[in-house]
Amino acid sequence: MVRNNLLRSLVVFGLLFWAQSVVAVTDPQLLVKKTTEQVLKEIKARKQELSDNPGRIYPLIDNILLPRFDFNQISRLVLGKHWKQATKQQKKSFIKEFRELLVRTYATALLNYSGQEIKYPPMKSKPDAKKVKVKTKVKDAGAGAVPIDYSLYLRKDDWKVYDVTIDGVSLVSTYRTNFNSQIRRHKLSGLISNIKLKNSKGK
Repeated sequence: MVRNNLLRSLVVFGLLFWAQSVVAVTDPQLLVKKTTEQVLKEIKARKQELSDNPGRIYPLIDNILLPRFDFNQISRLVLGKHWKQATKQQKKSFIKEFRELLVRTYATALLNYSGQEIKYPPMKSKPDAKKVKVKTKVKDAGAGAVPIDYSLYLRKDDWKVYDVTIDGVSLVSTYRTNFNSQIRRHKLSGLISNIKLKNSKGK
């Protein structure tokens, strides 16, 4: 159930940050609201086009959504202790393949977007905070609300995403658990090869 919620809600995660690069807002919660409005309008306008040509969504995600992520930081958190043990080339390869894996995951979720309602509880953070959590509640028709918390930090006047928690389950922690299991069986090089193979099958 948790896993289903995670995959279902990835669409909302992608929506919230899709158009962030064109919104000049320093308040992280307002930023989330503004970008949500923009991207929902974009998805609605291009629904038929993206349905007929799903591949067109990849460059949109890659060029607009993913720059909002700090993939170096996310990769460090996901690999945990294995990050320090990795070679420079392994780190580079992992970031590349993990990034592509997320692109394809978000693409699938975005193409299946079905108009979830999004609510924004009041934020509880200090005005000068460098790390914040933007809390939202996402409601599907006929289903309960799913809480989604976005973890962001301020880097050079720019908010970057480094984790998202969906219904109490951290995206980073979920991948870390899964990848730790694979590393124990196949080592880090095996994990990278497995992700690369999975990505190639999706092309």
